[in-house]
Formats: sequence, structure tokens, C-alpha cells
Amino acid sequence: MGKKIIVGVGDLAVTDNRDAELVTYSLGSCIGVAIHDPVAGVGGLLHLMLPNSSLNPERAKRQPAVFADTGLPMLFKSAYQLGAKKGRLRVVVVGGSQVMDSSGYFNIGKRNYTAVRKIFWRNNVLVDKEDVGGNVNRTVTLEMATGRVWVKINGKETKAL
Repeated sequence: MGKKIIVGVGDLAVTDNRDAELVTYSLGSCIGVAIHDPVAGVGGLLHLMLPNSSLNPERAKRQPAVFADTGLPMLFKSAYQLGAKKGRLRVVVVGGSQVMDSSGYFNIGKRNYTAVRKIFWRNNVLVDKEDVGGNVNRTVTLEMATGRVWVKINGKETKAL
């Protein structure tokens, strides 16, 4: 196991270190987006919290990774700067649960997921795999050496996507 790079809530990380693992913990209504270019050996992980930066433009300037519409472009551009190419990227989307909103009143998870899919659709980005919805917490790990994405659900079951 190589260097573990922890991605916090409302943050992102991109690397070309093939020995690294990118990890983000406790995705509830938040969305985790993992991208990996196997040729360039570049990968990234974003842990976004909210769908749209218009909810808080000042925060979006300080922390663009909090929002889907500012975090996703930042994730992809950062990967491109390290040599990734859009057509080679494997994209995995995880999260979007209703953990603390069992009544579905706010639907933050669904709104986050919808925002991500709309942005991808507008930018012609295909999602390879996803594990979204439900009412569980997920931890996501991107293994840079292989490009595999691992999802741990409620701290127990781990599966590869």
C-alpha cells in the first residue's frame, strides 16, 4: 500500500503518483467523483456537498470543491494539467444518500446527483460505474496503481466498482 491521500468534505485531490491511494470518508448526501486516466497515470477524487454555487457564491470562491458546478470543472482541469485526457478518463460516481433526511424533504443527495449528471451530460462525460442513493454512508478509495475504485458501505462491506 502506498501513500494515502485523504480528501476531506468539500475538497478534492489530484495526483500522478502511481503508489498513492485517494480516500474520502463518510459520503452521505455528498457525492464522490473519482476519475482515472490509466495511460497518463493521473487520478483524482472530489467530495462535493451541494449542487449549485449560486447557493453561496462567497463560499464557492473560497471552496470551489464544495459545489458540483465549481468542483467538477476544477477536478477535471487539475487532472488535465497533469496530462490526463478526457477520452481516456474512467469516471465513477458514489454517494447521494438520504442519511439524515429520511422523509426526503430536502433531497440533497438526489439534487447533488442530478446536478452531477447534468454537468456530465452537458460536457459529454460518460460515467463508467456508480453506486448512489439509498440511506447508507460510503467510503471511497481510488487505487492509483490499478485505477480500481473501492466502496465501503456503512463501514463494513467493501466492493470494487
